[in-house]
Amino acid sequence: MAKELLKGNVAIAEAAIRAGLHAYFGYPITPQTELLEHMSLRMPQLGRVFLQAESELAAINMVYGAACAGVRAMTSSSGPGISLMQEGLSYIACSEVPVVLVDIMRGGPGLGNIQPTQADYHQLTKSTGHGDFRSIVLAPSTVQEAIDFTVLAFDLAEKYRTLVVVAGDGMIGQMMEPAELPPMQKPRTTRPEWALTGAEGRPKNIITSLFLNAESLEDVNTRLQAKINRIRAEEVRHEAMLTEDADILVVAFGSASRIAKTAIREARRQGVKVGLLRPITLFPFAYTPLNQLLVSTSGVTRVKAILVVEMSAGQMVEDVRLATRGRVAVSFYGRTGGMVPLPDEILDQILLLARRLDGAPTTGEELRGTFDRQMAA
Repeated sequence: MAKELLKGNVAIAEAAIRAGLHAYFGYPITPQTELLEHMSLRMPQLGRVFLQAESELAAINMVYGAACAGVRAMTSSSGPGISLMQEGLSYIACSEVPVVLVDIMRGGPGLGNIQPTQADYHQLTKSTGHGDFRSIVLAPSTVQEAIDFTVLAFDLAEKYRTLVVVAGDGMIGQMMEPAELPPMQKPRTTRPEWALTGAEGRPKNIITSLFLNAESLEDVNTRLQAKINRIRAEEVRHEAMLTEDADILVVAFGSASRIAKTAIREARRQGVKVGLLRPITLFPFAYTPLNQLLVSTSGVTRVKAILVVEMSAGQMVEDVRLATRGRVAVSFYGRTGGMVPLPDEILDQILLLARRLDGAPTTGEELRGTFDRQMAA
């Protein structure tokens, strides 16, 4: 199909519809409300289910019920709404039903503002809800990727019978770019064997997250952990740019990675050997690809310094430090509250790191990483 100019929120909504979405339940919250608005028009036109719930809590439980029936179901929200959904998300994970959640992140904590941020990283990758479970989290950096990852999210959700999150930010939701939509798929007419479709002519199915017996709940957790380990082994996705000879490695995701690319190209023009690692799956995190970039086949550390750039106070940086195990200095530059780092700001940090690697003196004032000044930690 030909490319067309699409806003991110609309592109995600239409991609989900074309991926065979059967039922959408949601509640408006900026900066993702256009996604819900597009669903409110298109889903009834196609004879599918759209319902604006009375709250995010109600919406996620409606999604849970639809998913138990074996249909493709999803919701979307932003940080405060995701917080309200967390109990239902944990029920979904324990019940092992496939669900897609879209989070278009906004400034926080608290009610915050409607500006773009990446500060839901911990919420999505570490604690999407209570208990021992993890969600697959996909982070697009363009409108085209937002489309592609939405379609992929449904496939992964069904492959593993799990919750999959598409994690964008206010920029991804609001920007307009040329992009190509996938062909239309109709919702499935058949249901999985595990689904609740009425037990006439077959043994009844039971879907629950309530296991009062400790041994039974441990069995469930053992199965969930085995699934998570399989996801870790099979579903890591990342992008590497100009890493073959890099002395400095920038690690960033989503919109921040896109901005970082401009700074990296300018730093290269100025003779600095710098590259980018962009995690595409925030969970599972790209631990192995990052380590492979750090260490040569002979075991020699190749990269001399890492700069993590985030639109937050520093959350993914913790995973980067876990991956490096202290072998490489990891520094951080972030903006919060909906402030977006500019290419010049990131370039300044790259050039500062380059000067330090060359042994040039630097002052405390130059260490401009907003919340983490441990440039040689």
